[in-house]
Amino acid sequence: MRILDVLLGRSRPVQPNLDRLFALPAAAVTLQVRSQWRPTGVGSVCVKPAEGGAFAGLQGEIDRLLALDGGRYERRTDAYGYVWLIRRTATEDLAGLVTDLHAVNAALTDAGFGAALLCTVVAFTDDTRPLGLIYLYKRGTWYPFAPLDDERRDNPLELEVRAILADDLPIEPDLSRWFPVWGSPGLDAPRP
Repeated sequence: MRILDVLLGRSRPVQPNLDRLFALPAAAVTLQVRSQWRPTGVGSVCVKPAEGGAFAGLQGEIDRLLALDGGRYERRTDAYGYVWLIRRTATEDLAGLVTDLHAVNAALTDAGFGAALLCTVVAFTDDTRPLGLIYLYKRGTWYPFAPLDDERRDNPLELEVRAILADDLPIEPDLSRWFPVWGSPGLDAPRP
């Protein structure tokens, strides 16, 4: 950071560390061996909508990516106005899913929209409820998110998953940064 930026209180956006996504397939094996959780084949990238001309540029880049992919992705805007790029694969192809999510992230970063990337969510299930592993771009860390009905969380399960994956993934140490991602693709299925 330059001295003038410091004096004027300006900050530069942190660049995302996209390569940490590739740690997930090995971590998923650990999760499956030590618990009942397995991948669902659904992953998504959350993008923060930009203002004005930047928004038009971001939307244009997303539309370009979607046009080039042969229909592999879908786009959804959630109730909070965030844009989700969703990829579905076979449940056993987690490595392919992660590679595809990385490609979307890299394309948006290369186009100058790295600061708009918020997180990647990869969905897991135990056949009765969802679990998400969330990657925070700005921090380069992961955390588990276990949604329940009525926008509640299963905090004990999240802490259990953290303990299981602590040796496989860089887990976000600050629990206040374990943000809920209500209604994120793959985690919004009805639960019994």
